[in-house]
Amino acid sequence: MTELTIQLCTYNRAQLLERVLAACFDQTVDPAKYEVVLVNDGSRDDTSDVIERARALATCRFTVIEQANAGLARARNAGLAHATGRRIAFIDDDILPTPVFVAEHLRSDARHGDVVVRGAVINAESFDRLPLPFWSMKNYSANWFWTSNVSVRRSRLDAAGGRFDESFAEYGWEDIELGMRLRAAGLHGVFNRFALAFHYKPAPEASDVEGMLRQARAQARTAVQLRELHPHWRVVLATADDPLRRSWHRLGRTLGIPQRLARIVATSPPQGPLAGTHLAAARALAREMYFAELELARLTPPNA
Repeated sequence: MTELTIQLCTYNRAQLLERVLAACFDQTVDPAKYEVVLVNDGSRDDTSDVIERARALATCRFTVIEQANAGLARARNAGLAHATGRRIAFIDDDILPTPVFVAEHLRSDARHGDVVVRGAVINAESFDRLPLPFWSMKNYSANWFWTSNVSVRRSRLDAAGGRFDESFAEYGWEDIELGMRLRAAGLHGVFNRFALAFHYKPAPEASDVEGMLRQARAQARTAVQLRELHPHWRVVLATADDPLRRSWHRLGRTLGIPQRLARIVATSPPQGPLAGTHLAAARALAREMYFAELELARLTPPNA
């Protein structure tokens, strides 16, 4: 058994994955202390070529699981089935860990013991132009178990069912749901700002807006699913599924706010990142689609 497993899944992100895997291998700890477990969730781009090049660069144990596209929860579970680490650190295929990533997660384990370790995440528009690696409150996230950068002992995962809930087949909340189970089992969390990773977050372009809207609607449907499983105030805060905000956005739809936002977005330049009014309108429109879909999902019986 290794001390820590870095577990990640990938889908059609070959252009990022090569850098991410190289960073996973470029760690300051003894390579015998950790491993990388990657699940290729049915990628159709050049991911297979990237993986083959990565095998030649791997300094630690590197395990790859190939499967047909099945969604993030199933992919995570496939990775867990092959993980040997005493502690599991979850990242995504758009997360670039710093060289002390593994060392800091293990340091928190040694200092605090059986806890969830939340690492720091800084958004970056490019992996070629990274900001300074210093976390501050402007990078704060309230997410308690967020698989961009979090670790937990394998024994605790097993005690909480050992798996992500595979009924979360669409985008969003499968990690928060597992975190709710870990909280219910009495697990506490610590934050380590030195267990740092960069999250690739480029400004969207006009061609990305439709995908943003689809993602927002999917996230609303899984938000209702999460609320049904865990009717807890923490879920209400996380999903914004409360009467006040639903009423506010219902009023906005009555006043035609989504249509106005869509008209602004439609005037965006066809090339280049959105900025200023166009970027604000695209993000606001995604929020409106989230709340519109939330209303519909609340009226739909579970598993209908």
